[in-house]
Amino acid sequence: MSTKIFAHRGASKYAPENTMAAFRLAELMQADGIETDVQLTKDQVPVIIHDETINRTTNKRGLVRNLTYEELSQTDAGAWFSRDYAGEKIISLDAFLQWIKKTPMLLNLELKTNKYPYPGIEKIVLQHLTDHGMKDRTTISSFNTDTIRRISDLDDDIDTGFLTSRRPRQLFSLMEEIGAKALHPKYRLLNKKLIQDCLQHHVPIRVYTVNQPVYILRALEANCDVIISDVPDRALELQKGYITS
Repeated sequence: MSTKIFAHRGASKYAPENTMAAFRLAELMQADGIETDVQLTKDQVPVIIHDETINRTTNKRGLVRNLTYEELSQTDAGAWFSRDYAGEKIISLDAFLQWIKKTPMLLNLELKTNKYPYPGIEKIVLQHLTDHGMKDRTTISSFNTDTIRRISDLDDDIDTGFLTSRRPRQLFSLMEEIGAKALHPKYRLLNKKLIQDCLQHHVPIRVYTVNQPVYILRALEANCDVIISDVPDRALELQKGYITS
């Protein structure tokens, strides 16, 4: 089974991250899937945004959890990146799922519960995936072990990924305890030992965020299940060359 290429927050090197422009570009590049982030608004609407604040990627300021969806929808989420993308919006998970379910792409939803727990986010997101018939095409990932555990308790069938930027002690015991089905390590953690250990434990590896050719090739050589990249076109091109060489 060949390595799949996922667009990180969409094709985020070329368009403003986590906007429809970035997602549509990822589809145009023929990425196998999209990795994106979910948080909850003040009125409990799941929205697609990476940071806990809107300061970096919009023309307004504030915490996502302190703003309503209507307030968020009035911001500009594209002009910070380029004038060409002025007017791009923060979109709801519902709107995003309506779009992606019509494509062939897979989905990796990261629940951004590292800083704020967003009580109830796991149940809300699972309900949206069920309503749109997207559960079978979706992985839910998080750095927060409690989030992974709650997802697994709510629905043991859905695919889950444990995100980590370091290798914890007793990694595979921890994953089993929280119900994580796959490992999503930072690209710098990828080495022969980790690869061998994952093979031994039958744990898929989906590595993030892999942009430089040397690391993309390393992940391809390791036969990682998924490479998550800001530059899916570059990863796909290197993959073609790697397969034919």
